[in-house]
Amino acid sequence: MKSPAQVLPDVMKGVQHLFAAMHQGGVPQEILELVHLRASQINGCSVCVYGGVASAKKAGMSDDKLHTVAAWHESPFFTDAERAALALAESATRLADHTGKAVPDEIWDAAADHFDEKQLAAIILMVATTNFFNRINATIEEPAGVTWS
Repeated sequence: MKSPAQVLPDVMKGVQHLFAAMHQGGVPQEILELVHLRASQINGCSVCVYGGVASAKKAGMSDDKLHTVAAWHESPFFTDAERAALALAESATRLADHTGKAVPDEIWDAAADHFDEKQLAAIILMVATTNFFNRINATIEEPAGVTWS
């Protein structure tokens, strides 16, 4: 199947508004790219991982970070703010893995130590939008590195 965005092109108008709102949140682009890339890795969305690496490089992310996003817990290359954003992205992506709260208080508290409410809203929107695309692309088996014709 073609991408739903190709079949129903008006969907991209809504997505563009989401991205515009995210970028008004004041979160550094590199952190938004990290969040996108990590959620895409968790969900196994090859096209989003592929595109996420390209976007992260464009945003200036180092190769050290790119090579260790999947193992960020053990990697020395991430700041405390990046770690807080990655933990939030993982928790919000793996909702079914939690008993009780979807995002535990300690993850919220760590994120709130580094980001204000507007920034947290932008990060959450990035996680949600990434999960939206991951689910579409994984469902239709969208291949990495292929452009629409």
